[in-house]
Amino acid sequence: MTETVVRQNRIARNADRVGMAAMIVASICLVALGAHWVSGPMVSVVVLVLLLVLGGVLGLAITGGPEARRLLAPYGLLKPGMLWLALFFLAPVWSLLRISLSTKESRFSVKYNFNWAFQNYATAFKDFGKQFEHAFVYAAIATVLTILIGYPLAYVIAFRGGKYKNILLGLVVIPFFTSYLIRTIAWSTILADRGFVVRALNAVGLGNVFEWLHIMDNGKLLNTPAAVIGGLTYNFLPFMLLPIYVSLEKIDVNLVNAAGDLYSSATRAFRKVVFPLSIPGVFAGTLLTFIPAAGDFVNAQFLGNPNTTMIGNSIQDQFLKQNNYPVASAMAAVLMVSIATLVLLYTRIFGTEDLA
Repeated sequence: MTETVVRQNRIARNADRVGMAAMIVASICLVALGAHWVSGPMVSVVVLVLLLVLGGVLGLAITGGPEARRLLAPYGLLKPGMLWLALFFLAPVWSLLRISLSTKESRFSVKYNFNWAFQNYATAFKDFGKQFEHAFVYAAIATVLTILIGYPLAYVIAFRGGKYKNILLGLVVIPFFTSYLIRTIAWSTILADRGFVVRALNAVGLGNVFEWLHIMDNGKLLNTPAAVIGGLTYNFLPFMLLPIYVSLEKIDVNLVNAAGDLYSSATRAFRKVVFPLSIPGVFAGTLLTFIPAAGDFVNAQFLGNPNTTMIGNSIQDQFLKQNNYPVASAMAAVLMVSIATLVLLYTRIFGTEDLA
């Protein structure tokens, strides 16, 4: 009995390191399979290693006793997600990066020659710089607009919604019951030259003002940058509103009342108490809005014109129409790195400690 306990304690002491190593090895095996690092008989070898690793961890959990199972439990919970990311994220990203540094003999060739073709990245910057600019500028403006529109709505729902909170939140989510594509096409009808929006603006004399502000172009709203930004704002507004609502909902109303008891005005109480406590929601909403908006191509395609195309449209064109996978992959890689850099800078400025 004593020998069994000693053996289990010895196994338990190594369980933590074994769990981490097993997760890393299993992830590498899945990336190797998904990215085609191996072929032929080596595929069977990698699969066998993967099965042995998973089986070894399971055996360790059974023979190591309660302490080993306690140490291995976190890795057991992490492993499905990590393996999923390894197979369906890391492996495709590796393939994308490899293709971005490859060349093809012809447009219709299916073979890629990996030769460190950095000229693909030069082409991405040189030929599609304007599209990158449109993507980030439109996404940034749309993100700011979603904050300006979504924050007051979230505030009203959180603090003034009362028994109607669920109904109001349901109204926010209802557009998601309709296809993203259908919603965007509906906006093209709403903003049409003879649509009620343009007619209403002209009727109240705002047409000239919108022309002066460069929102309208020759009396048209559709096929303008404003229409693209408006579509992005509408489609991603719930992604901003809901995180802000969650942050506001968690604020203790007694804190606001205490500020009032200390002779603080409502404006000062909002500025000093409510808004700082809601920053985590604004932070999360900004990420959820800006990242997908920067890569969007549907709004620019249906609401814009050839001069308002975003980088997502160009990537789609290079992938699906031009069959130029190396340049398209380079453009996608630049977009990912750019967004990741901006997100890291944004995180550095605002911090993420309060998100938990």
